[in-house]
Amino acid sequence: MATTLGQELQSSGKIDSLLDNLVEQALVYSQRITGVKPPDPALEGEAKKAVDEIGAVRSRPLYYNYVGSGVGRGPYVELNDGSVKLDLINGIGIHLFGHSHPRVIRAALRGALSDIVQQGNLQPNGEYLEYSRKLGQLAGKNSRLKYTWLATCGTMANENALKIARQKNRGARMVVTFKNAFAGRSTMMTEITDNMAFKVGMPDYNEVLRLPFYDAKAPDKTLIALKEHVAKHGKNIAVFAFEPMLGEGGYRAANNAFYVPLLEFCKAQGIAVWADEIQTFTRTGNFFAFETLCIGQYVDICTVAKTGQNGATLFTEEFKPDPGLLGGTFSGSSAALRAGLEIFRMLEEDGYMGPSGKVMQIHNDFVGMLNDLNETSCKGLLREAGGMGLMVAVTPLDGSKDKQGQLLKSLFKSGLICFGCGSDPFRIRFLLPAILTSADIAVAKKILEKSILECA
Repeated sequence: MATTLGQELQSSGKIDSLLDNLVEQALVYSQRITGVKPPDPALEGEAKKAVDEIGAVRSRPLYYNYVGSGVGRGPYVELNDGSVKLDLINGIGIHLFGHSHPRVIRAALRGALSDIVQQGNLQPNGEYLEYSRKLGQLAGKNSRLKYTWLATCGTMANENALKIARQKNRGARMVVTFKNAFAGRSTMMTEITDNMAFKVGMPDYNEVLRLPFYDAKAPDKTLIALKEHVAKHGKNIAVFAFEPMLGEGGYRAANNAFYVPLLEFCKAQGIAVWADEIQTFTRTGNFFAFETLCIGQYVDICTVAKTGQNGATLFTEEFKPDPGLLGGTFSGSSAALRAGLEIFRMLEEDGYMGPSGKVMQIHNDFVGMLNDLNETSCKGLLREAGGMGLMVAVTPLDGSKDKQGQLLKSLFKSGLICFGCGSDPFRIRFLLPAILTSADIAVAKKILEKSILECA
């Protein structure tokens, strides 16, 4: 059977042996990490210089004094000051399997053996096909999504989604989305994002219409608002863009009964339905949150990124764009595409998905831990714990921005990394790694309790 040189390289037993040895050597260092650890005084000076220099070259300081050393173990990461932190934000959702996972490292190393670092839409390699095909298979199980277009980040995937929706709706320009939405930081995605702090000095193009998010006390008000927008703007509305669970907006979730009337009305009006799953992808107990919510039949366009180490826009037959609309030099690095494929394989084959899978077990244990603190030693100081799957948030202390910021910095100093979201109230959020154990959750509980009581 004829083979290419590339196929011979990828199937080489000698290469496999070398990869195994490289990963084994990396784990020699990774396995020396045993838990949270304070900074090493002998390293703090040089570490601070690096943090300060990053702030200088990029024009503003880092939020945390965080520069990684390049070594971690599971949910723990070593910084260049010698400290070890329990990382429960994971690059805002990039590192689903934590740090230094041997299978992810090995896959990335294999991808790095490719003849090129970056693959493109003009000249792709085999990983481009494998990755695109796998995403299409996963999405097509519970939706009509059929095609995949790769991009290097979530923002670019979202830009492509908006172009597809506008083209197929005769150039209609307006976007309906939720209040407190987040879509990215390009010019148009900043417009969709509902946070004035992210667009200071930016012009307003008046192309975005807002809907109130789910309110259990007034469940019909969102549909009423949508009908009002359609009555006023008619055929100039191209798309309803929504995060299945608000991300930056506070990790607020809704149910199937909330979404279905909105989506059915959009369908009746010819408005495209775009599910922005940049953050929810793989985190809700299913590969897609639209599966968790049982709304896949309505979705015309879906965007993903983060977990997959790459961005992608998925779309149905009806929304296949005309030639020339989508392009771009980069479609993803060979190492990232290989690593993403391995992550999909692990999630699919190793018991992570489904109502009794590892994702939901972690969710229940972590939310249970937060509720236990709120009912005992931190009574009333960790309210409304919840979210979907590995996306969990809680309202701490008095819910003010000052207290949120104070708590985040206290947690970081004590060895736990999370981040903020929401406003009025301001919440703290966790993007939990899928390898989190009950022992790790116990460590988190101890640090949370200490910092909450200090900040209270």
